Amino acid sequence: MPEHNSYADKKAFFSKVLTVYGRKPVLEALQDNTLPCHAVHLASSNRRDRIIDEIEATARQRDIAIKSHSREELARISRNGRQDQGVAADILCPSFDSVDDFLASRLDGASLRLLALDGITNPQNLGMIIRSAAAGAIDGIIHPGRGNAALGPLVIKASAGTIYRAPMLQCRSLTATLQQCRDMGISICTLEGAAATSLFDFEPSGHCIFVLGNESEGVSKEISALADTALSIPMSNGVESLNVAVASALVAFSGKLKQSL
Repeated sequence: MPEHNSYADKKAFFSKVLTVYGRKPVLEALQDNTLPCHAVHLASSNRRDRIIDEIEATARQRDIAIKSHSREELARISRNGRQDQGVAADILCPSFDSVDDFLASRLDGASLRLLALDGITNPQNLGMIIRSAAAGAIDGIIHPGRGNAALGPLVIKASAGTIYRAPMLQCRSLTATLQQCRDMGISICTLEGAAATSLFDFEPSGHCIFVLGNESEGVSKEISALADTALSIPMSNGVESLNVAVASALVAFSGKLKQSL
């Protein structure tokens, strides 16, 4: 791990670190030589098996530090002692950032299109949202630490590994973050089935955040109250709604389509 001489340096560094846990996810991450890894963490109580041997061999081949911990220490590192299988790894994701640092560096530039996650609890949906956003015209994905699925193995799998390169922006409270963004002049848009304005007709005049709501309940009342605009996705054949991951793809690629015209 590189040296960081100040609290600010350490904070900036760790905002870009994703701790991956589970034997197969860790091995797959280590086998991708394009992913910087700063340390592999193993529980000292682990029983030897083929995957553990491969993890250690790959780490040594890449000159990555291997650290041994008690089972309790490893659980604190992984934050999921029930599912970490005694293995974790710190992966550096250059596109990860805090919302504050991201906006500080980009707010005065070209218009931003951001996604915000308001209660996306299904890890597979979250992974597919990340994949679509990374492929489309989305500059950042605001992922609050509370109320959304954690960035664990199921999310990594559903994202097809794109999470390591996706622009994930971390914050604690979505309500507070969106209020701050609104105060900065950033437009807030929610997706709601009954909204009069179509997503495909909407043209943001500047920076814009599109909020994706919970799979069952949609956008929360607190977030809806902050929104400047509600957008709908036109439906045919009596279909009432789309899966949130599909909706995210339409948001991402509607922007990409407009950029190409």
